[in-house]
Amino acid sequence: MKRLQSVSSSPLYHQLMQRIADDIEKGNYPVGSRIPPEHELEETYQVSRVTVRRALAELTAEGLLERKQGKGTFVSTPRISQDLKSIHSFHDSCKMNGVKAGTRVVHVTEMDADPTDIADLNLRQGDRVVETLRVRSADGEPVALEKNHFSTVYSYLENENLNGSLYNVLRDYGVEPKQATHDISMTFATEAQAKLLNIETGSPLMRLKEVVYDQKGRPLHNSVQLIRGDRFVFRI
Repeated sequence: MKRLQSVSSSPLYHQLMQRIADDIEKGNYPVGSRIPPEHELEETYQVSRVTVRRALAELTAEGLLERKQGKGTFVSTPRISQDLKSIHSFHDSCKMNGVKAGTRVVHVTEMDADPTDIADLNLRQGDRVVETLRVRSADGEPVALEKNHFSTVYSYLENENLNGSLYNVLRDYGVEPKQATHDISMTFATEAQAKLLNIETGSPLMRLKEVVYDQKGRPLHNSVQLIRGDRFVFRI
């Protein structure tokens, strides 16, 4: 039965949201498919245009739907959710969200520690760091650009395969990431960053700055991740 319950304690727009979300979960509207236009939803569920528009707006804000100008409303690719209260590798987060993780190593190189590295990693002026720069993808689509700096204690990373989970490599050496501090801000993609992430130059990105500590409370690495907000969401 399509008609919504006008006498229900749940508002009509919320009931419509639930119906559409259920249809998406059942596969009636697959990812990338166009849902019926507003006038069809009005007729199908016997509700007003205002109710339909509010339901679609709420589902769009939740990331379940996306609107394409002049084309309609489509089922969006699910966002990857990551809980910042615990330490998970990107691969673990993808696995928990049912998507396939991928990694492309841009470079692994040594360089002079900058003032941020010195403060974050308890280094001294003139010390060097190992930088890893990687593009992280979900189901083959780039979603994040990740730059990590390690002290040269971890120079063995230069000889390791970093196309998988970096944290699994560290665990093989007896190093366990245990806790982290986080700072989240917004930025905009430079031309080089946009090319790596397959987005337009100037596109908005979430910037996640972290300092990660090992099982003994020692600074392990700092990290700057530039993340596509249309594909990623954080829980705090």
